[in-house]
Amino acid sequence: MSSTFSLPASRTEVVLEEIRRGILTRELKPGQQLVEAELAARLGVSKTPVREALKVLSNTGLVTFSPYKGASVCVVDAELAKSVYDVRMVLEPEAVRRSVERRSPDLLEDAAEALKEASAAISDKDQAALSLLNRRFHRALYRGCGNPLMVSMLDDLKDRAALISVVGWETNPSWRKEWTEHKAVLAAAKKGDADGAAGLLRAHIGDFLDRILEAIGDE
Repeated sequence: MSSTFSLPASRTEVVLEEIRRGILTRELKPGQQLVEAELAARLGVSKTPVREALKVLSNTGLVTFSPYKGASVCVVDAELAKSVYDVRMVLEPEAVRRSVERRSPDLLEDAAEALKEASAAISDKDQAALSLLNRRFHRALYRGCGNPLMVSMLDDLKDRAALISVVGWETNPSWRKEWTEHKAVLAAAKKGDADGAAGLLRAHIGDFLDRILEAIGDE
């Protein structure tokens, strides 16, 4: 965080996570205007950490800024979904393939733990937790690829991907299906089958995109 902040970075991080959670749980609706004063009062902070949090969320794709309306929650459409998932389809399977080839047991353990926790979250229908565990699972598999720039590019997509996932889940809460697909990807990774893990992941990403486009309408 910038050294110019008048409040501790931890305060901004707390506000950031609260707003992110609100967006990913649909408590803050798509297109809803995000008024700094209202959010500050609701969260019990000054406007400064809210302003900084909104800037960060704008960079990650959850918030958009308009010269006339200010900040608002990003609205997912077919164009955005295709753009984000097109990049994921190109980069993520290759990153996972490389990560499996490099054999990082600790990363596979992290992915396995995320999968285990996701099973409980599915039972509780905890959408916010599932969104976070989903990104944790995917990142655990690709972050060992050995290319920091590739990891950074995929990390930059994680909030947009999470928001798009929420749209798909609203119409079709296919959490159990995705959990099963994740389990298959992890099994291939544990066996050292780099190409198999990459292929399963590519199919998983593509299948979910198809369901999202069906849900929001692909014009």
